[in-house]
Amino acid sequence: MYVPVKTKEGKQLMPTPPPVARHLIKSGKATPYWSHGVFCIRLNYETTAYTQDTVVGVDPGSKKEGFTVKSATHTYLNIQADAHNKVGKKVEKRRELRRGRRSRKCPNRKNRTNRLSNKARIPAGTRARWDWKLRVLDWLSKVYPITYVCVEDIQAPTIQHAKKWNKSFSPLEVGKQWFYTEIEKRWELRTLQGWQTKEIRESLGLKKSSNKLSETFAAHCVDSWCLAYQTVGGSDTPDNMDLLCLSPIPIRRRELHRQNPQKGGKRPRYGGTVLGTPGNLVKNTLIQHVKYGFARLAGVSSRGLFSIYSMENKRLTTSAKRSDFRVLTRLNFCYRSGVSSPV
Repeated sequence: MYVPVKTKEGKQLMPTPPPVARHLIKSGKATPYWSHGVFCIRLNYETTAYTQDTVVGVDPGSKKEGFTVKSATHTYLNIQADAHNKVGKKVEKRRELRRGRRSRKCPNRKNRTNRLSNKARIPAGTRARWDWKLRVLDWLSKVYPITYVCVEDIQAPTIQHAKKWNKSFSPLEVGKQWFYTEIEKRWELRTLQGWQTKEIRESLGLKKSSNKLSETFAAHCVDSWCLAYQTVGGSDTPDNMDLLCLSPIPIRRRELHRQNPQKGGKRPRYGGTVLGTPGNLVKNTLIQHVKYGFARLAGVSSRGLFSIYSMENKRLTTSAKRSDFRVLTRLNFCYRSGVSSPV
């Protein structure tokens, strides 16, 4: 896997092979750092900025999504991300709880007219799903010199015998058009239809896995690689099939009133990101524990003990002491390694 490089001023350069990166670090000419699971270096000397056309192929999906960063010479990174969902259901549940509190004697926000009516807007669930893709692209643009973004254009099925305007009311179409508009503000947009991606994949002799939920290159990144290959060209065989898996961090917003009544009428601490501990620790921080290694800080109890989770979002312990771990950096999403297997 090639190592991303930045100049002394923070401008992205073309990635370099790992032996060259090790030589620069040992000689003091570069400083290493991590960017959400990707090892990078920053040069400590002045150099001329030379870049090639670099593209990110995006294969959208309902459960999993594929991203591939590629130039004409090398494939730099393959990402399989979990789709951001369940936001619409949370918004609906919040509305139900708020309506229920208005009929009880408890603090609540008074009802008011809908200020967003008759205005162009995107539903919360749709916005979260497409904004998640944009967040990944923004992160990649801070590591690689992105020039193009090639997206597999998805179509919203309409109701049979319905009017033509029915298609424009689909949340899929509304979110997609917003996503395309935001991409065109930052990079050059290219789109391909699904049947075109299939023709490219079959012409190159690549196979796609039927198990769409498997964390392998053949699940989704094979399509995102084909999209990138069609844009910048290069070798017709993937030279890098290593996989980095991303998933959104499950953030619990602060709740003044829990959904179920509490015993004794006391409201326990729930939600939010600030832990209120010495050192101003916050949730979703990458730590290194003496027993569990790299983990994510998830919460604190009334006894001052910390709850930590693995990078796969599995609870490791709820009684970690502050002296048992070292704080590293904040996390924007969870990441883990996937299976590197041939297609």
